[in-house]
Amino acid sequence: MRIPVDTSTSRRFTPPSTTLSPGKMSEALPLAGQENSGALVGKLRSADRSMVEVLADHPGELVRTDSPNFLCSVLPTHWRCNKTLPIAFKVVALGDVPDGTLVTVMAGNDENYSAELRNATAAMKNQVARFNDLRFVGRSGRGKSFTLTITVFTNPPQVATYHRAIKITVDGPREPRRHRQKLDEQTKPGSLSFSERLSELEQLRRTAMRVSPHHPAPTPNPRASLSHTTAFNPQPQSQIQ
Repeated sequence: MRIPVDTSTSRRFTPPSTTLSPGKMSEALPLAGQENSGALVGKLRSADRSMVEVLADHPGELVRTDSPNFLCSVLPTHWRCNKTLPIAFKVVALGDVPDGTLVTVMAGNDENYSAELRNATAAMKNQVARFNDLRFVGRSGRGKSFTLTITVFTNPPQVATYHRAIKITVDGPREPRRHRQKLDEQTKPGSLSFSERLSELEQLRRTAMRVSPHHPAPTPNPRASLSHTTAFNPQPQSQIQ
């Protein structure tokens, strides 16, 4: 004998823990996502705040890199090769980097892939790596700048890039020597010779004015010279007679 089974009653006793309505799922998931996104935004805001604070503490001295963890010193836009920088180059870590961690700097562009540098290695101390007399020996090329690649040898290593950091040429930020010499030749010698001539003329005028007016200097008489020349004229005339 078969007992009829009521399917409606079996559905009523379905354990509630195994079923979640779409409404409940849609309500629970956004809450978790909002918490995670809020924490992430909070971390990003704290990181941005620390970067802003560091930049505010050193106005005009530090610049951002493409890495949110590192700042570096602002370099002059144009500089002469193998010349000491006006200020020591520094790399500032916004995160926790152990003291003694090595930091290296490389420079290059599409024309000079790996430019020669001097004193391009430093060690972290109190979240700052200070380079002692960093010098750019290689030239960046006419109208081009170097991009700096900063490598911090943590575990794993971290890399930061400073785009269009500095232009390096032979003469640096000044006019070429040949052009400057030409300008000097065109301006200085001419003006000096003209002034010297004026001073000489002024001295001659003063010496002439120093002569006493009561005893003026004798001036040659042109009529006397003419009479002297005519005195010799009668001799040939007497010979003709």
